[in-house]
Amino acid sequence: MADLEARFAEFREEFRRVRAEVAKILVGQDEVVLHTLVALFAGGHCLLEGVPGLGKTLLVRTLARVLDLEYSRIQFTPDLMPADIIGTRLVVESDAGRRSFEFQRGPIFGQIVLADEVNRATPKTQSALLEAMQEHSVTVGRESHVLREPFLVLATQNPLEMDGTYPLPEAQLDRFIFKVNVPFPNREELSEVLARTTDAYHVEVAKVLDGPQIIAFQELVRQVIVAPHVRDYAVRVLLATHPDQPGASDPVRRFVRYGGSPRGVQAMLLGAKILAALDGRYNVGFDDLRRIAPPALRHRMILNFEAEAEGQTSDALLRTILEEVPELARDASLAS
Repeated sequence: MADLEARFAEFREEFRRVRAEVAKILVGQDEVVLHTLVALFAGGHCLLEGVPGLGKTLLVRTLARVLDLEYSRIQFTPDLMPADIIGTRLVVESDAGRRSFEFQRGPIFGQIVLADEVNRATPKTQSALLEAMQEHSVTVGRESHVLREPFLVLATQNPLEMDGTYPLPEAQLDRFIFKVNVPFPNREELSEVLARTTDAYHVEVAKVLDGPQIIAFQELVRQVIVAPHVRDYAVRVLLATHPDQPGASDPVRRFVRYGGSPRGVQAMLLGAKILAALDGRYNVGFDDLRRIAPPALRHRMILNFEAEAEGQTSDALLRTILEEVPELARDASLAS
């Protein structure tokens, strides 16, 4: 037990150090950095959404510098093709004059892959990420190529209503463990951004973690305990996002077309385990689940046209759900 406590203490310290190094470059955005790092240690991918100029790409670049992982960037454009992401087979000629096919790896073969402005490419190209994100492997022809662990896709996108963008397919969205909204900076943060970008400001960040350490921490956080009644609460929150479930609230029935997938509750539990570990606890509480529910579920709730017409958002609906779903089930036998 003492050894386990020491390992959790090391995890908290290394997590703090990573955040401190990122803060040397990125101004503010504490929640964004927190959720991105939680996604990393949960072994999932993260979608960052916000208008241009908020530091989404800078965050990913900085994180790649702090972590000793192979970094790769893909700039998504309307003319980008799937082969530009995965790679392609080329004809090569040997010294003896014999020709053969050789696979040329694409940028997806990094460990931290920045999919910049992912919604500027067509759905066909976006879907080229699906197998890599889910299986951590790429199939070309009849050959399967395993990606190097840890493997993390950090995608950035502009709001869907902006010109020249394509909505991400639902199957693509579901592969992201979290969708993190990047807010506009406040007055003090904007002033600090100007000081760092228009004055003679220069700082170097140190590498804090490498691949084997990250993988070890990913396994460690899974040892945080989730009691049956807490797990049942997470399940009931997920079910409350479905309009066809008994007991669904009126706003959900009215505005939601499809609720969250099982990956949503998996994301909630993994994220809540990490939040509990960072708080020095070895068991998940209800507050941990409530804190992580918005980034875990907001992109998995598909709203209908009526919601769009009335300006309803998945975040607003989630706030209502979290207020209405009781911590303890009425039928206690289901939570045992």
